[in-house]
Amino acid sequence: MNRLNTQPVSEASGQAAQLFAAIKGATGMVPNAYVAIGTNSPLALQAVLNLADAETKSSLSGKEIESIKLAVSEVSGCDYCLAAHTLVSKKKGLSREAILGLRHGRPSGDARLDALASFARTLASTSGTASAEVVAAVKAAGYSDQQIVDTLLIIASITFTNLLNRVNDTALDFPAAD
Repeated sequence: MNRLNTQPVSEASGQAAQLFAAIKGATGMVPNAYVAIGTNSPLALQAVLNLADAETKSSLSGKEIESIKLAVSEVSGCDYCLAAHTLVSKKKGLSREAILGLRHGRPSGDARLDALASFARTLASTSGTASAEVVAAVKAAGYSDQQIVDTLLIIASITFTNLLNRVNDTALDFPAAD
């Protein structure tokens, strides 16, 4: 399926091998998306990992981060990221119904997460300056300016992996999303 050059993790060398070893040590596996990124650009993989680390230190909770990633990945149509983040979302405590609601713009059972996912979905599906109403709605849900900026960081991060997987047609190594 891969459209980009992708070599087995066992054949990696240099910085890619070091990054793959660190990922495997932390998670027990090297996801196919990371293999595709690292095979072609260890620099890009390091940037993705740096963003992932920054996300854990952001002002957003794990559920909030996953809500953003689910909404943006749905807009993008990235089956790989939908599969990966559906799995992660379940581990963060989101129910199947909440996950589907966040992905599809339906109530998830948490109005605050719904507002955040709606904000992310709007930014991912439109161009130009976001309307004052869009920003006011996410603020009305209780999100601070810091959380809005951290949301933009999460959107940037997931957009890169969405694009990589759409170009590469990366094979799923997680259960497919509903």
